[in-house]
Amino acid sequence: MHGVSAFSLIEFPADDPERALRFWSGVLGVELQAREAADGEGWQTPAGSPALGVHQRGRGPGDSFSLPYFAVADIPATLEQVTALGGTVVHPGERWAICKDSEGSPFALSRETPSG
Repeated sequence: MHGVSAFSLIEFPADDPERALRFWSGVLGVELQAREAADGEGWQTPAGSPALGVHQRGRGPGDSFSLPYFAVADIPATLEQVTALGGTVVHPGERWAICKDSEGSPFALSRETPSG
């Protein structure tokens, strides 16, 4: 059993990122800041769990639909479980991966950061 510690991020693609930033900031009362280059493109809440992210809608595997990201300790082992249980890996990665469950619903995994 690999265990999920928590949601780490909920990501929303946007046709109009400025409009989406106003929407989520207004609805949830949170501030979204530009991401560091290593974290990808878009904006994200700097604190809190789960984080909320917004990025320009695109054609990639994580760019078309809102995605819940689950924090896991071992992404490669969890990806093996995804495929063993009938899911698919759309985009493997070491820091995050995009998958579909056994019913075709998209979700993502992120590498759990060590606490301490």
